[in-house]
Amino acid sequence: MSNNDLGLLALRLGIGGTLVAHGAQKLFGGGIETYTGAMHAMGFRPGKRNAVLAGASEVGGGALLALGLATPVGGAVAAAAMAAAVTVHKPNGFFTTSGGFEYPAVLGLTSVALAVGGPGRYSLDAATGHALNKPWVTVLALAAAGVGATLTIRQRQAAVAADAQESADAPADGPETPVAS
Repeated sequence: MSNNDLGLLALRLGIGGTLVAHGAQKLFGGGIETYTGAMHAMGFRPGKRNAVLAGASEVGGGALLALGLATPVGGAVAAAAMAAAVTVHKPNGFFTTSGGFEYPAVLGLTSVALAVGGPGRYSLDAATGHALNKPWVTVLALAAAGVGATLTIRQRQAAVAADAQESADAPADGPETPVAS
């Protein structure tokens, strides 16, 4: 029994379980419609599609990490979702106490580390002879997740910029009312 393998099991269960809970909260906690509005307000358009994708990425990626099944895919999917979350929190600085990106960054970086480092002996990947945990799967999964995250982040940045421009163009006191003569 290796301490490294036990450590990886604990890490996978902790990070994977946290991601599953985080995603389930989006999908089922307050209803997808509540999170749809939040996603739209954060610049993820369309809000509902992005809410479902974010929640499913966290639940699916977290479950794969916790089980140690297709670990590179689970890690890549979770990391992509966390990369998008980091962009939302980045203006608030690093620390979570200020609304910063500390929490999604730690989840994302740990997910990448598990994708690259592997799940350890106590995993479904090990039980299946690492059929879904090959170096080429890791490269492909991380590349695809990187492309997906980049596209999502760029779309969000464009929406946020358009919203800011619309706010800047709007009259400060609301619509002008004609004065009766």
